[in-house]
Amino acid sequence: MLAETSTGNPPRTLKGRYNDSTITVYQAYPEAIAGRAVSAGTFVPPFKRDRMTWIKPSYLWMMYRSGWAQKSGQERVLAIEITRQGLEWALSHSALSHFSPEVHSSREDWRAELSEMPVRVQWDPERSLDLTPLPGRAIQVGLSGEAVERYVDSWIVSMTDITALVHEVHSAVRAGQVAKANSMLPVESVYPLPESIRRRIGADSAD
Repeated sequence: MLAETSTGNPPRTLKGRYNDSTITVYQAYPEAIAGRAVSAGTFVPPFKRDRMTWIKPSYLWMMYRSGWAQKSGQERVLAIEITRQGLEWALSHSALSHFSPEVHSSREDWRAELSEMPVRVQWDPERSLDLTPLPGRAIQVGLSGEAVERYVDSWIVSMTDITALVHEVHSAVRAGQVAKANSMLPVESVYPLPESIRRRIGADSAD
């Protein structure tokens, strides 16, 4: 685990399951949206393109957010493989949700980015297997406008409903079968961000 950064802030690293061309992100939806999306291989109505949609590379943060696929409106968890090119476009056109003096020269510059960019980046406490917060920060990426269009029409390579696996992992956690639960988790590694993107989103170096 990365130690606290020189600024005194918790470390921020983009971790996920990726290969040479794609990275997996997670979203949770009700049946009406998820079922049709899986059938179509991308998002179709009643999914709304005019709303911001948040993608999460961290599996356990998605489990925290969805309550292991038990929260209302988040009963179906999707693992969505998107192009790395798409992810990096999103991050290159992003603004942090909150002002960061390490990233922005002034609050005015930050507000200008917020108004101009179609993508939001938010850092939240990473989660352990029992969903307690960890020192590091996990990334959420909010897509709106042009970013949503690109996501739905161009970036999605595959979409898999992993709800049954989510329930199986949760059952193992509740039974105290930690080793079994861990064996079913996706292997996530620090993503090699280009330096310009790393600085834009306030991520720490993997070194």
